[in-house]
Amino acid sequence: MTYNVPRKKRLPQLITFALGAVAWQGAWAQADAPAAPAADSMQQVEVHGLRATQKRNLLEKRDATNIVDTVSAEDVGKFPDKNVADSLQRLPGISVDRTWGEGRDIFVRGTDKNLNMTQLNGQSVASAYWWKNDSQSRGFNYDILPSELVGSLDVYKSPSSDLDEGSIGGLVIVKTRKPLQFKETVTGQFSAEATYSKLPKKTDPQLSGLFNWRNPERTAGMLIAVSQQKRTMRRDGLENFTDATKYTIVDQNGAVTPNAYASWGGGTPIFRQNRERQTGNLTLQLRPTANSDVSLNYLHSYMDMDNSNQNYLWQIGGLADATNTIHITNPRFITTSDGTKAVVGGTVGPTTGVSFEPIYRDAFVKSRVLDLEGNLDGDTWRLHGQAGTTSAAGGSNHDRNFWFTGNTRATINIAPDTYEVHYLDMNPLDPTKLTLQSARDWIRRMDGKESYAQADLEMDVDNSFIKSVKVGAKFRDNEVRNHRIIGTDGPGHPGWQSYSLADLSTGASPPISQRAATAGSLTQFAWVDDGLAASKGFAMYDKGMTYAEAMGEYYRIKERISAAYVKANYATGPWRGDFGVRVVRTRQTSEANQDLAGTGVYSPVSIGRTYTDVLPSLNAVYELRKNLLLRGAIARVMARNTYSDLSASTEVSGTTNAATAGNPLLKPYHADQWELGAEWYFADASMISGTVFGKKLDTFIYTSTAMENVAGVMRPVTRPHNADNGETVNGLELQWQQAFGNGFGTIVNYTFTDAKTGALAGGRKLNVVGNSRNQLNVGPYFERNGFSVRITYNYRSKSYGGLDEGGQDVTSAYGQWDASASWDITPQWSLYANAVNIANAVIRTNTTDGLPVGVYENGSRYSLGVRAKF
Repeated sequence: MTYNVPRKKRLPQLITFALGAVAWQGAWAQADAPAAPAADSMQQVEVHGLRATQKRNLLEKRDATNIVDTVSAEDVGKFPDKNVADSLQRLPGISVDRTWGEGRDIFVRGTDKNLNMTQLNGQSVASAYWWKNDSQSRGFNYDILPSELVGSLDVYKSPSSDLDEGSIGGLVIVKTRKPLQFKETVTGQFSAEATYSKLPKKTDPQLSGLFNWRNPERTAGMLIAVSQQKRTMRRDGLENFTDATKYTIVDQNGAVTPNAYASWGGGTPIFRQNRERQTGNLTLQLRPTANSDVSLNYLHSYMDMDNSNQNYLWQIGGLADATNTIHITNPRFITTSDGTKAVVGGTVGPTTGVSFEPIYRDAFVKSRVLDLEGNLDGDTWRLHGQAGTTSAAGGSNHDRNFWFTGNTRATINIAPDTYEVHYLDMNPLDPTKLTLQSARDWIRRMDGKESYAQADLEMDVDNSFIKSVKVGAKFRDNEVRNHRIIGTDGPGHPGWQSYSLADLSTGASPPISQRAATAGSLTQFAWVDDGLAASKGFAMYDKGMTYAEAMGEYYRIKERISAAYVKANYATGPWRGDFGVRVVRTRQTSEANQDLAGTGVYSPVSIGRTYTDVLPSLNAVYELRKNLLLRGAIARVMARNTYSDLSASTEVSGTTNAATAGNPLLKPYHADQWELGAEWYFADASMISGTVFGKKLDTFIYTSTAMENVAGVMRPVTRPHNADNGETVNGLELQWQQAFGNGFGTIVNYTFTDAKTGALAGGRKLNVVGNSRNQLNVGPYFERNGFSVRITYNYRSKSYGGLDEGGQDVTSAYGQWDASASWDITPQWSLYANAVNIANAVIRTNTTDGLPVGVYENGSRYSLGVRAKF
């Protein structure tokens, strides 16, 4: 059955569909260069094939003064990736979050996703998210950016003072292509692809195209690129809704266990999403004189993400009475890391022993960038200026929920990766046993906007050691907002009518994958028919919905960031590098509504502060031999907290009794870091390198939970805090890249990170959020006579999340196999095929105490397509 709800208006197209789609061909478009003369030299290099692209990547790495890794446009095109995050995870030290099947957030060198920035052409891109439970972070939402529009990806792991602050793990700069970098006066590229997703058994089209024109004199050019990707997604799972609330547990004999954790409940969710991403990029470039260059770049990405989630639920904490007491027959407990008992089994009911929650979301994410950049070169100086604006919005126009309940006893057993439930008095396939109790609608919107201006002047210095000095300044004006409107409908509302599930169901759900299930898991149940939900459910309940602003969830955060910096480039004998300092002043204001008296009456509050950071850096390269380099770097870096953590708002859970709140007075992160490495370029397109690194952070963020009065109701409220101690991350990166000859080659990299935190009050230590001790990428390839094939394996060991029900979340080790192949039928036409997650790896999360949290399967994807370039 298909998910059929009204669709929103689509992204206005920049050009007509006849322009086709981008074809990831680095042979026709070289990576972005920092100034006009460099761009001219790049135009003379033609790149064909994997080996040639790897050779160019190594040349850029070798010439850099920073410790940096690069992926070029053609290399991205030879991977099966559909967004930039999936391309980045092929590099050493980078892993991605695949919870939704595609990489969306990145982790760099053992640091959390929120401690790494991504920029487009050297500037920030506003990002937002679609899901209600997503926090508004400073991380880049890679969902918005398809790989086809990329010229190159540079990951700076050691900073320079002219690079923006805000990253502790690494700074990613995505560069788009410019019209005057193309070799031919007119270039056209397109690709058409069919992608088959195995779990939903659905095939979708993927289309992209590029048209570039420049005049013969190379003084004017225009580039237009578009990408349209559709994907039908299904994710099967089993969930346990862990809860920080403590309850009184009473067994059938009257024995009492006070102050015990109990999950609200859990379920068997089947999540389906129709993704449609449309991205357009328009670039105009002028070179009025031989020593000047001006470009205007506009990017618009819109992603329609309508989805449904149907979850058949058991409850424990959700059955507590007004005194937080739960009656359980034969309860079973474990003792968690903080010394508190937690319920892991027993029999509940018969009253409301089962619930069923179908949710239909009309969701979206969009981002826009308008950027003006100019360069002017003198005989001994270079002037660069850049100004622009970026905005983003995300959320849901509707997030409709039906709430059904039924009476039955339910026996529950939860253990690591175990989600067992037996409904003793009913059959989950019988829709007549569940009755509709209420309906709800959430309308959420996250907004972000930033304006920026930057100017740099670099001057040559007639000195045997200092070669040039660069001074600059940058100003950023940034604002994010969050608000939610909640609609409710139920008994007593006009036109309310209760149904049984049988009135909205036409049969059973598809069986969820057995890869996610254990022997006692519920894997099939009666569910809502999408067509009946839209025609019979939405139409009536929308009329009876009563909407009100969720006053406590609103927040607005404003930042004005000013930076000034100086950098000196030096070279003498075998030495070269740079050193400098960046001074940054941040003025921050957090506004929200607060119920100060606990009476349900909200008043606006505003909390502001200002802080200044001084960030020195040094990069050094020593050339032992022409093909053997030693590198070193030291720096002080900083990163700001997430917007959600800095908010003054309080958000009440839609499922449990709990709430989450921010802390506007959180201090930013600071770190002192160092690097030392060696690179041996022993053959053509080949290299062996090793880098040891260390980071010492002055703080980390942890959460604590306490009972608070929220709008007149006592709830457990979880807030973030700065730890008095920091954390250390020490690690090793190894890379091996070699072209063996006869078309064979390989790329292998491994990263080890040993990350530790200081102790919290009471002496408890946590694992570093986001860290995996071991990461491995292996990518053998073969390329000859127009045919190429690559197999890649990406592995990360277990990684850690936040505090959870007395312990800490830990996601099990994850390894994924992908493959890609292409055949150049003619110099202009090529046929290609991709396979993603071939072995159908699943994502498993438990707490460190063994409580299950979630296990999810996203399935495999296969695609077949054609590319052309003219």
